Amino acid sequence: MIKTDALIIGAGPTGLFTAHQLKLIGLSCEVVDNLDKIGGQCIELYPDKPIYDIPAIPECTGEELTNNLINQLKPFDIKFHLNERVEEVKKENNIWLVKTNKSTAFLTPNVIIAGGVGSFEPRKFSPKECQKFEGKSLFYSVKDKNIFKRKVVSIFGGGDSALDWAVELSKDCNVNLVHRRDEFRGAQVTIDKVHSLAKAGKINLFTKYQLAAVVGDQQIESIDIKHDSNEVKSLKTDYVLGFFGLIMKLGPIANWGLNIDKKTVEVDTEKFETNQKGIYAVGDICNYPGKLKLILSGFHEGALAARACFKLARPDEKYRFEFTTSSKIIKERLGVKSD
Repeated sequence: MIKTDALIIGAGPTGLFTAHQLKLIGLSCEVVDNLDKIGGQCIELYPDKPIYDIPAIPECTGEELTNNLINQLKPFDIKFHLNERVEEVKKENNIWLVKTNKSTAFLTPNVIIAGGVGSFEPRKFSPKECQKFEGKSLFYSVKDKNIFKRKVVSIFGGGDSALDWAVELSKDCNVNLVHRRDEFRGAQVTIDKVHSLAKAGKINLFTKYQLAAVVGDQQIESIDIKHDSNEVKSLKTDYVLGFFGLIMKLGPIANWGLNIDKKTVEVDTEKFETNQKGIYAVGDICNYPGKLKLILSGFHEGALAARACFKLARPDEKYRFEFTTSSKIIKERLGVKSD
């Protein structure tokens, strides 16, 4: 049984910054995530995609943001429990007993849900033969764009992810972009860029087509795409990328007695506490009037939730707000030598 001042569910950017805020004010915390790595959606879905709304950082990728947040946590000893999913949360004598699918058990007065949009999985291609190529030459996200260099890549989808990667990979690859409609759903500036690259012969554009078959043994050799008119084309290809969006699943959270509306958890805006005392929700999974689904909003929410945790973890102590620039105690926690 692990006793801790706070348990964070989710190791994405918001969860990582919340852990930093907890440790900064002197609380202990542990982090659980059902992914096998730290970083949440930033690492799982868009490690190479530029992010522009992090204060004081004009541009960074999901991977760079994750690495910076991990570096920010280096002064602290935080235990991560990866590849574990929280299955059970129940209250015992005003303390939360939390258990994972690997039988790890926590006792804590505070539980902070920073699980993004909950559990998620990509919408997949219909042909069954696609399954044997998944993770080898067929992918639903890009973790390392370098493997596609000078290869033929067939991208399926009509949203921002498909369009962004078609533009990006066209720099070093032979790109086929396949969409089941004539109209795209992405940003207009990106749509214009795709059509411009198509006219220049940098992208081979196929609209009103869908994947009909995948041909190959261990690796994909070619694909068949079928037009609305039933015409079938065969395209030589080395890799296939599918971007059809995600299927969102709240998972066990749905059974914890929380106020849930449209797969988000309702919270107050003082502590970001749910209807269950001692359970907080921050990041994309929480909802309140005026909510903005931005990473910077999640950072703000995590900071306030951390301060609220202090009251339950240290009921006999009064929390004092201290500026990190002048507090000797905070500098000591960060390992910074005072002048």
